[in-house]
Amino acid sequence: MISVSGLTKQYGDRTAVDDLTLNIAAGRVTGFVGPNGAGKSTTMRMMVGLTRPDAGEVRYDGVRYTDLSSPARMVGAVLDARCMHPGRSARNHLRALAATSCLPSDRVEQVLADVGLDTAADQRAGGFSLGMRQRLALAGALLGDPQILLLDEPSNGLDPDGIRWLRNHLSAFADRGGTVFVSSHLIGELSLFADDLIVVGGGKLLAADTVQGIAARQAVTVVVETPQPAELVRVLTAANIPVDVDGDHLVIRGSTKAAVSELAFEHGIRINELSESSPSLEDSLLDMTSGSAEFSPA
Repeated sequence: MISVSGLTKQYGDRTAVDDLTLNIAAGRVTGFVGPNGAGKSTTMRMMVGLTRPDAGEVRYDGVRYTDLSSPARMVGAVLDARCMHPGRSARNHLRALAATSCLPSDRVEQVLADVGLDTAADQRAGGFSLGMRQRLALAGALLGDPQILLLDEPSNGLDPDGIRWLRNHLSAFADRGGTVFVSSHLIGELSLFADDLIVVGGGKLLAADTVQGIAARQAVTVVVETPQPAELVRVLTAANIPVDVDGDHLVIRGSTKAAVSELAFEHGIRINELSESSPSLEDSLLDMTSGSAEFSPA
């Protein structure tokens, strides 16, 4: 549904987005992740014409954004939840958006109900919490009943109930055939509903894979406690399985619990304790982007 080809943006000597090429599939939720300064927001602004790229292009179902006959009916975007007049009510804010996008005004009441703001429709946006502004911004993105949602950190300011509501709403949108492209720093939350992940760092594409594929890139660790550590080390070394000694335990990477257990059984080595752990998705992403982080702890 979305194709990004060679997208590049430079500010002075700093390259914010560096020859970024990727494809985003319809009917799926695609997470967009990376450390601060990775180029996520700049990329999303270029995708909807708010920032002019130095090179490259973005197409929606084969059409450039500037050539779409009705952009709001194809793409609904939330790039800044604060972009609303503080003196306008939620209803009037959406009416103004509908008018400027040539959309029917009867959609206003529907999207207010969809995001749970129907009871606050006549309140001024300036008095809204950040979470309420996020809901109002999403209502604006939904006005045109678009095929695609582009959302930059949409869970900022939402309470746990609001985050769950957003997760369910975006999953349902994708299940109906829509395309969701969402950036977030909440990796654990994103892993609950995203299908695919695009990882960037220093403006470059680092990975594009399913959530499961990204998580599986880190090796499983097997920890063994045995009264015969020297014998088990010899057996594992002979099988070209790397092993480290950590006190009373052996730490094995590049194998599985089942394989280690089988080798120990075949050689008559007794095992008191055997466990297996996999790195979290967050650990995998942090390891992947560590070399491109703009700010790192000492």
